[in-house]
Amino acid sequence: MPVPVPRQRAIPAVECGQAQAAPAGGGPLTEGTPRTDDRTDDRKEATVENNATPGDGVPHDVTAAHTNLTLLLIEDDPTAAPIVPDLLDSAGKPIRMRTARNLTEAERLLTDDVHCILLDLALPAPGRAAGDELAVLRHVLELAPRHAVLALTASGDAERGAEAVRVGAQDYLFRDELDGRLLSRAIRYAVERKRSDTAERRLAEGKLRAQENARLERGLLPTPLLEGSPLRFAARYRPGRSRALLGGDFYDTVRTPDGTVHAMIGDVCGHGPDEAALGVELRIAWRALTLAGLCGDQLLSTLQQVLEHERDDDEIFATLCTVDIAPDGRRAGLCLAGHPAPLIARPDRPARLLPYDNNGPALGLLPGARWPRMQVELGAEWSLMLYTDGLIEGRIGEGRERLGQDGMVEMIRRQLADGLTGEDLLRAAVNEVRDLNGGELTDDVAVVLLDRVP
Repeated sequence: MPVPVPRQRAIPAVECGQAQAAPAGGGPLTEGTPRTDDRTDDRKEATVENNATPGDGVPHDVTAAHTNLTLLLIEDDPTAAPIVPDLLDSAGKPIRMRTARNLTEAERLLTDDVHCILLDLALPAPGRAAGDELAVLRHVLELAPRHAVLALTASGDAERGAEAVRVGAQDYLFRDELDGRLLSRAIRYAVERKRSDTAERRLAEGKLRAQENARLERGLLPTPLLEGSPLRFAARYRPGRSRALLGGDFYDTVRTPDGTVHAMIGDVCGHGPDEAALGVELRIAWRALTLAGLCGDQLLSTLQQVLEHERDDDEIFATLCTVDIAPDGRRAGLCLAGHPAPLIARPDRPARLLPYDNNGPALGLLPGARWPRMQVELGAEWSLMLYTDGLIEGRIGEGRERLGQDGMVEMIRRQLADGLTGEDLLRAAVNEVRDLNGGELTDDVAVVLLDRVP
């Protein structure tokens, strides 16, 4: 809606961005001596002012070549203000000026094309508390938090001016020491300082939000519950999202009171924050259900219900691999929901993928699906690696060939032969996959390693 501009007296302080034209005959231009072309210009100016469209409250960019600076003077007696009309910006363009006789009128004139406010600190403020000499400034700063403000005070009242700067003004000026050059420079300085302050504040807010998000994401990564288990645990996580700490991949490991160690790893399709949040929900649900005694098909069926209720789109699905290792550590139950099979390495044979021919569908694809649990033999000493497809879908060189599961198995065999174990093995594996890809991987990567060493 257009902002109404109250009609003001024809005094030089109303819109003095241009020098006043003299009337015919060379006499002085005073109130009550309008000219035809002046009235036309006034109508054009009023059209421009009344069509000013408020945006988000941010003053226009004063760096644009076509934009003139606009000053709003808030002064209860504009005719007495010692302001000269010839105000120029750094490019030599006239600085336009509006005047308001009170705060109510100032609020109507404060459109988005105003860049700076010149405020008389002696102006009365509504609800002014006794002894609060800067009440009017506080009111204006609350009214116009994104605009530069210059405080205007009496000569010799430097302490009040300095206090105005501490409260939030960009600078202060003495009323009886002003001239056009000083005021023009002060306006430009105030506008640039306000812009710099705003940029610094936004940068600080951005850093604070980033730190809070980082703490939140770190807090959502799991802490394995393996107290009392002889198994050794290691994990490696690398989100595909730029500057993120958490992606759509998720994992967890817990030990139940009967001594069984349960491990899982999963992958929600997509890489954004919504997928990351859904992955956290599924991980927490898995942990709660596992500690409650569920496993195998019953657990996965319940997780699918959680996914179906929490996802924003019916096309969202998640792959999952769950392993429950018997208390003696020699055998395990395995369930796969559209997820690649784990890798097992033993001292007496090369690393290989666990055989699994009856892989169930990913969660969220088929209502009423089933996920059979397969019993696998692990042996006395072994390393079991669970991973997401981000580890095997990276490219090899500049072509379209991908590492794949076979390439990953060969890579792990070689690294095991080099004596790498635990965290060192996972770090080397992820780094090599990234190097083969020729740079950072675009997909999330999660790897979990469980070792049993008698």
